[in-house]
Amino acid sequence: MDEANDSSLQGFVLMGISDHPQLEMIFFIAILFSYLLTLLGNSTIILLSCLDARLHTPMYFFLSNLSSLDLAFTTSSVPQMLINLWGPGKTISYGGCITQLYVFLWLGATECILLVVMAFDRYVAVCRPLRYTAIMNPQLCWLLAVIAWLGGLGNSVIQSTFTLQLPLCGHRRVEGFLCEVPAMIKLACGDTSLNQAVLNGVCTFFTAVPLSIILISCCLIAQAVLKIRSAEGRRKAFNTCLSHLLVVFLFYGSASYGYLLPAKNSKQDQGKFISLFYSVVTPVVNPLIYTLRNMEVKGALRRLLGKGREVG
Repeated sequence: MDEANDSSLQGFVLMGISDHPQLEMIFFIAILFSYLLTLLGNSTIILLSCLDARLHTPMYFFLSNLSSLDLAFTTSSVPQMLINLWGPGKTISYGGCITQLYVFLWLGATECILLVVMAFDRYVAVCRPLRYTAIMNPQLCWLLAVIAWLGGLGNSVIQSTFTLQLPLCGHRRVEGFLCEVPAMIKLACGDTSLNQAVLNGVCTFFTAVPLSIILISCCLIAQAVLKIRSAEGRRKAFNTCLSHLLVVFLFYGSASYGYLLPAKNSKQDQGKFISLFYSVVTPVVNPLIYTLRNMEVKGALRRLLGKGREVG
């Protein structure tokens, strides 16, 4: 057992899709393209939210937090994926794997909380419009953002540290694209039922509670929207709520499915592609969903490009 743990200090092998080498270049191109779109889309949202005074509102403050989170989320895993897909080497150092384990879980848990905060912001905007500015003041916005980031960090420190207490088997092959809790549990020797129970309990809490709050807020928003006489007002409110719900179900659905499956019994390919979905696909889709039909963001982008041409 000690030899197994000592060998793990040399690093790990991220298997990815090494059993289908003919697909590696296709995956490399697709993931690289998605990563570049993620960098462009989320950086644009952050830039516009900072530079355009009309976007200095709680909604765009939280949206820029989500974009910052998505940038860090993908950067914590995608560059290593690309390196392993490009060449014959599939290794990641022990320190790199552990860092990825902590950071990936931290940012994932933070996104769970942040999506709830964003739902609360939309609820206040639609259901309490006259008191919106007073309720969603800068101090509360910063407090909610800090709670989201620190809450995710606390979950990661506890759960990742608990996972690392497991004794490792002799091999160092991680069946997946990245080091995350379910994949690390698979490497463990002996009984992992307690770790799996803790993982399921935490994931259930981070799924059931936020989803319940978000769905309740959307029901209250729907009731308030139906009372709005303006057709344009109803359309805008519904679009905002539907966009948020779509992001919520894409993220929660894939992440919960990947984490709640029994680590020892889940199909390898199934788990790989689920983790690939919530680590690569959702971060690139989020800015598109939130901004594709958002006239305020489009207007801010036109104003920014217009100033750029004037300066040029």
